[in-house]
Order: sequence, then structure tokens, then C-alpha cells
Amino acid sequence: MNWYEDEVRQLQQRVANAPLQSTVFYGSSSIRLWSTLAQDFPGRQTVNIGFGGSTLAACSWFFDDLLVPRNPKSVVFYAGDNDLGDQRNPEEVYLFFCTLVEKMQEHLPGVPLYFISIKPSLARWDLIERIRYTNTLIAHKITKLPHFTYVDIHSLMLDANKRPRKELFEADGLHLSPEGYRLWTEVLNRHEGIF
Repeated sequence: MNWYEDEVRQLQQRVANAPLQSTVFYGSSSIRLWSTLAQDFPGRQTVNIGFGGSTLAACSWFFDDLLVPRNPKSVVFYAGDNDLGDQRNPEEVYLFFCTLVEKMQEHLPGVPLYFISIKPSLARWDLIERIRYTNTLIAHKITKLPHFTYVDIHSLMLDANKRPRKELFEADGLHLSPEGYRLWTEVLNRHEGIF
């Protein structure tokens, strides 16, 4: 986890004066690069504590440093595809999620967490079966957890041929385009209790 340290410290400084009791967006670069977050959810207090390249494992590791001090009203969370990209298997990613669940229950009991399903992407299409299986494991776990919600964006990001919609991605085929963030915004706005 050492290579995240500098970015995490800079992130802590950047959000040190952000309002507490906000909706905190936490996770990997799909969160970190959400530069229009405030405009996409106007009139709502949001804080972005995503950090680039992070894995679900790293998000669990830095939970106490990044998430607990924010005292969030709710948490919108996205991570997992970097773990799979690093050749972790779905069961490992699921266990990383279970660690995050335990930390939520211990340190932020009763705080709602909205898990955005791992996205299907052009760049990682070779991992699609692992992505689907990981989503299935996590979604099943969430059915047993009060205050946790599974937010399915996976199926909405596929076209009629069940392939990733190109317009939702930047040229790298991995990171979201403005159209991709518009879709995520629409989906999240359907869930009551986030804000």
C-alpha cells in the first residue's frame, strides 16, 4: 500500500475543511476523476475522497484514515475492477469487500453505503466473467446487510449486443466520459437516502 501514501496524505489535506455529515464518494479513479460531482448533485453536500488506481483492498486499508474522519451521512462507493485487473480472483475481491463491511459496521454503524457495481469496460472486457461473478458475490452479501444498497450500473452500461457502450468511456476504454458520469448520476438519483 506504500505507493498510495503520498496521494492519500494530499487527499487528507485537501478535504480537511470539507463539511462533515456529507455524502462521501469513496473509491478508485472512477470516483477520483468525477470532477463534476458538485454540479451533478446541486444543492447537496458531497465530498470526493477517491484516489487513483486504488483497489478495493486499498480502500479497506485506508478506511480509518480517509473515511472515518469525514463522519459521513452516507457513502457512495466504487472499487473492485483494479483488483481484478491486478489478477485478483473474484473471491479475493469479495473478501476485501467483507473487510470494508466490517469496518463500516464497527466505525460507522448505521451509515448507509451504496455500492456501485463493478463496471463493464472496453479495456477490461477480457475480465467480464470475473467482473460479473464478483458483482454477484457482493450483491448477494448486500442482501443480508441493513443500510447497504447494491447500485446496478452494469447492465445499463451495455449496448444491445451486450458490449460496453463506447460513448460512456474515454479513449482509454476504461475511465468514464462525461456521458458515463451522466448515466451514473441518473442512476444514483433514483436511490432515496443517499443525500
